[in-house]
Amino acid sequence: MLTKTRRIRAYLRWSDRGTTRKPVYLGEVDHATRRENLAEAWRRAIERGHVLPEEETPASSWAASRSVRASMRGNRSRDTTPEKLLRKHLHERGVRYRVSHRPMASVRRTADVAFPGVRVAVFVDGCFWHGCPDHCRWPGTNEEFWRDKIEGNRARDSETNRLLEQSGWLPVRVWEHEDPSEAADKIIALVRARRRVTAP
Repeated sequence: MLTKTRRIRAYLRWSDRGTTRKPVYLGEVDHATRRENLAEAWRRAIERGHVLPEEETPASSWAASRSVRASMRGNRSRDTTPEKLLRKHLHERGVRYRVSHRPMASVRRTADVAFPGVRVAVFVDGCFWHGCPDHCRWPGTNEEFWRDKIEGNRARDSETNRLLEQSGWLPVRVWEHEDPSEAADKIIALVRARRRVTAP
């Protein structure tokens, strides 16, 4: 969750034949997710003539437009800002953990943060890709495709939780909009509780 005093400023940067040009300030953006902020920045850049109008995206792309495609490409699958902030708060509290760890060798599921000793697996879920009930806003184009995609992700999340629990792991899910300090406190409390239970 962003504090009221935090400001997010959008700039357009580009390279011309290997030379980075002076960035153009597009203004402040204040949406709930990184995806929405990227889309807003692209919209402003197009409106002000800094970027050419919408054009067709490659046939292989899921995106309906260039700005949506750029937004999608800006969402990393690992080492996202929410993940790094959570890891920072855990590290500051003296907690050690594994990053991008696969709890079950036989199942292709990777936890963003893991505590193998007590079998706690933490997943930092993006609001859009995992269908956050508070912040997921469905795209106006290809709506059926995106609903199927996101509902599929949610079903996969549920299956992952079930498989982990059956293997003795505790799955913990943190939304990207959650306060990383509070999330870190919650995770540490769960890890300590598991250690007390498994202690000889």
